[in-house]
Amino acid sequence: MSDRLDLGMGGHHKPNRGEKDEWLTPPAILEALGPFDLDPCAPVSPPWPIARRHLTIEDQGLTAVWEPDEFVWMNPPYGSVETWQWMSRLAEHGNGLALIFARTETAGFARWCFGRADALLFLEGRLFFHHVDGRRSAHNSGAPSALCAFGDEAVGRLRSCGLRGSLVDHWIDPAECRPVGDE
Repeated sequence: MSDRLDLGMGGHHKPNRGEKDEWLTPPAILEALGPFDLDPCAPVSPPWPIARRHLTIEDQGLTAVWEPDEFVWMNPPYGSVETWQWMSRLAEHGNGLALIFARTETAGFARWCFGRADALLFLEGRLFFHHVDGRRSAHNSGAPSALCAFGDEAVGRLRSCGLRGSLVDHWIDPAECRPVGDE
């Protein structure tokens, strides 16, 4: 694995080792889905507007108060535990959108996305995230991304955003399903 810090996210850098853990959402996604009332995972000095109210690492956005009527935008810290802590909080809040890797094979994705989200938009291709100073990464994210909608407003925004991808808004009851693979 490379020691260069200018590489993309998703395995192309080492965020879980503390070398780089803050990547910004491409502005076109925010423009297509906004406006937002709250970004609980905001950078300390965002290079472009994200939401009306920002909570940074200094504000401890995961445990801070999210007002019930606030429509949330969340690009959470990515990690095997961190992502799902944030997704749990957004699912509990029930009113917003999250951008995460489309790691459908993980227990967290099954529980917090397939199990709780009202809709998912699997984005076409791989995103190019941005550094905290606003510069676009030279490399793509290294993995596909999904937008997870919680609540009717979030589902409506996914349906009308114009972003290329596949929208899933119907879930099959697990009790009606057969296991996949070896039985």
